[in-house]
Amino acid sequence: MKKLLTEMRNEDSKNFHENSIREIIQIMNEQDKMVAYIIEKALPEIEQAIKRMVNAIENNGHVIYVGSGTSGRLGVLDASECPPTFGVSPDLIKGVIAGGDRALREAIEDAEDSVELGVQDVRKYVKRQDVVVGIASSGQTPYVIGAIQEARKLGVQTIGISCNVDTKLSHIVDVPIQLPVGPEVITGSTRLKAGTAQKMVLNMLSTASMIKTGKVYQNLMVNLQATNKKLQNRAISIISEITGVDTETAKAVNDKAGGDTRIAILMIMFSANPEKAASILEKHQGNFIKALNDFAAAN
Repeated sequence: MKKLLTEMRNEDSKNFHENSIREIIQIMNEQDKMVAYIIEKALPEIEQAIKRMVNAIENNGHVIYVGSGTSGRLGVLDASECPPTFGVSPDLIKGVIAGGDRALREAIEDAEDSVELGVQDVRKYVKRQDVVVGIASSGQTPYVIGAIQEARKLGVQTIGISCNVDTKLSHIVDVPIQLPVGPEVITGSTRLKAGTAQKMVLNMLSTASMIKTGKVYQNLMVNLQATNKKLQNRAISIISEITGVDTETAKAVNDKAGGDTRIAILMIMFSANPEKAASILEKHQGNFIKALNDFAAAN
């Protein structure tokens, strides 16, 4: 069987045990510099993946990340950041890891070897209108393969993220994202370059999808959930930045808007009452950009 890139030995780090701390981190830094360039080559596939995700979200679907080990944890991490950042339901982008939540803190290595577990999780969490994103550094993790195969049986769109080329995962998904970052500095430790590459791509997938579904205006998080003091202050700052009003006015209007930053902005920009702003947002399924354009066209 052909040896995977992610399992090969890295010649630059073959004497790690003899290197100084500075030499170790210098080698790691040089290796990490390669990651962004590898991702650049995969931008066309990443773009296609995002288009499918946006289409699913706009048609009442969800995005389900599936993975095991580091890959699974990165999927759960990315998904868990979406509700506070973009004000979306925790189910809109969901991370599912082999072995369940316990696997987030403990290594449950045998879970990744179960095709059936992947099948079961897809049956549990996935609907026809969703998109499933399989994340596997090796590109051949049985749990992820099982999940993708079951998703395809259901007629669900599939995306694969792997750090090898010509893998089983890449051959069975609709959109294969291949990130051949090469051998790790610690042989086989794919929490390193491979993990960094996967995290960077997941950032792109979720962020661009949220932007294109109206959760961001300019580069501001207009849909954030102001669940703590820091985020409450950020919401007030966003309202002021977009509308030009002072902090006191922004806070007063935000209070009238029930803490919904989008409603507050629309109220100020178009002299609307909160009920009108809320109804226009609801009409466009919470898409702020479409609601903004709707208001602008009517004024």
